[in-house]
Amino acid sequence: MTNSKAPGAAIAALNDRLRTTLSPAYGRVFQTSGVAALPPETLVRTLAAVRAFSAFTPSNDPYGEHDFGSVEVDGTKLFWKIDCYQKGTDFLYGAETPEDAATTDRVLTIMLAEEY
Repeated sequence: MTNSKAPGAAIAALNDRLRTTLSPAYGRVFQTSGVAALPPETLVRTLAAVRAFSAFTPSNDPYGEHDFGSVEVDGTKLFWKIDCYQKGTDFLYGAETPEDAATTDRVLTIMLAEEY
């Protein structure tokens, strides 16, 4: 179902839905090996920080899609990024209509800043 909002706002809403819920119903969530090696308590706080992130500005979100952010947890700087792929292409091709959840697979990756 295509959202009637402007594409950037519709993409942001879908990206926010994945990021704030981390639900497999809305996309896949991956962590890099560096994040997986964090102490369990730090990982829990990291996931909470990614879910709560709302510091989007024109400088860090120029297209208004809410697809990237940076958080600091326990003195560790982390990035998260959402990529959109054409559904049914095994994550090989970028989404043609990322504002349409029915045609797009979303992937949220959480990484240490130095892994970017």
